[in-house]
Amino acid sequence: MPPAKKRTRTYDPAKTRAAVLAQFGNVRAAVRTLTPDQLALPTRLGDWTVRELVAHIGTALTAVDRLLDEPEPARQDGHLLDWPSAIAADADTIASTARRLAADHPDPDAHLSDAERRFTARLDTHPGSRLLPTSAGALPLADYVVTRAVELVVHTDDLNAAVPGLGIPHDRQALAACVRLLADALAARAPGGSTEVRIPPYAVVQCVEGPRHTRGTPPNVVETDPLTWIRLAGGRTAWQDAVARAEVSASGERADLGPYLPLLG
Repeated sequence: MPPAKKRTRTYDPAKTRAAVLAQFGNVRAAVRTLTPDQLALPTRLGDWTVRELVAHIGTALTAVDRLLDEPEPARQDGHLLDWPSAIAADADTIASTARRLAADHPDPDAHLSDAERRFTARLDTHPGSRLLPTSAGALPLADYVVTRAVELVVHTDDLNAAVPGLGIPHDRQALAACVRLLADALAARAPGGSTEVRIPPYAVVQCVEGPRHTRGTPPNVVETDPLTWIRLAGGRTAWQDAVARAEVSASGERADLGPYLPLLG
């Protein structure tokens, strides 16, 4: 059988750009308040400190600058839904780059300010159709900017977890884009129509092989909130732990999403 066709959801480029900049602005405002002791705190990302995490957040935007400096691919050969799993191949490089940037930029806010300036300038001078050579293959710039929203939302949650009381807010549009892309990535990884996954108010997808639901209450239903979903998809929370803590409601014999998670990496 041919592979299942990936679901294509459209994102408004102007709204996505605004969401990325809004979320980045939320992070910058919080980073300005961090003390040296807070910047030295550990995070849930292996041996990364908060300072290294902040440095990495800057690369969410500077990656666009770096990829635009590469020769443009001749044709698109990647898909937006391939991006979440493709980033695993870059894990070692990402970690070493974060450490280097943290050492090279002792002023985190200045580093983030420069990243924001370069990101805005490059988007102003390149069309959304311009192809970039990403780890998921050649993708249009407009699609790649959606992945920047995912990076920022996930890592905002990482910062909030690392620094008690920091409380960085999530831009609603950025959170919506993150939830939807990761929900669609789940549907692509586990194609089917037997299970309905609900992440209100942003996404509902059908997935997992089995009898397809057509009307009425689906026999297999998973429901959770947006932040729990991104923690599951990002590998920050284990499926069985979220279920045990009642952070996820899962009913039906095909409602176990554990085998398909995490999605990032």
